[in-house]
Amino acid sequence: MRLITWNVNGMRAVLKKGFLDFCTSEGADAYCVQETKMQQGQADVDLPGYHEYWNSAERKGYSGTAVFTKREPLSVSYDIDAEGHDTEGRSITIEYDKFYLVNEYTPNAQDGLARIGYRMAWEDARREYLTKLDAKKPVLLCGDLNVAHNEIDLKNPGPNRGNAGFSDEERGKFGDLLAAGFTDAFRHLYPDLAGAYTWWSYRFNARANNAGWRIDYWIVSSRIADKVRDVVILSDIYGSDHCPVLLDIDV
Repeated sequence: MRLITWNVNGMRAVLKKGFLDFCTSEGADAYCVQETKMQQGQADVDLPGYHEYWNSAERKGYSGTAVFTKREPLSVSYDIDAEGHDTEGRSITIEYDKFYLVNEYTPNAQDGLARIGYRMAWEDARREYLTKLDAKKPVLLCGDLNVAHNEIDLKNPGPNRGNAGFSDEERGKFGDLLAAGFTDAFRHLYPDLAGAYTWWSYRFNARANNAGWRIDYWIVSSRIADKVRDVVILSDIYGSDHCPVLLDIDV
């Protein structure tokens, strides 16, 4: 299967920047989208042959996730089965016969780590949720997880240490997730590849200079890590401050 994750930073905006052409040309089995910033029906996403599922934030123009999939799922569920984490449209779980596909937009800790408490609570609740799913069948988690795990995952680790996305707390929780039986599919294949980023600031010509962060992931149950054929960061695709990331997996 070929699966693509992409934080589009506004679905209505990216639709004007070639999103549908990109999806048509790639022909992936599923597209997992984060930061839609809209309610379903506010824009026409014309992808014939795909089933679509949306989870929108109660606050309009904020957050939100969507999945477009060729294969009709056995079931679809929203959020992470945890009280207090069900108003921002941050997760969709698609169940297939052999695995779960979880699309997630992880809360940002914000400047000065103003929201780190909520972020830590989310991390614990999400890890528990994924562990329960993993006990039933393997899990593929994707999305903007809003953390660069190690120094190799961002251009300037020194000045950013302790900032949102590269705090000890967030990096530690990512490590806890991996220790719970999950694998960072990209690093599984490319453990030492530097300069591989998925997000760039709009300031200071960051993308032109490849001064970015790798914060968009495919995470898989460790027992199926050997099924991953490739993970491709599609850094030549524009339309957002993030780029799409493709997973090719034999499931």
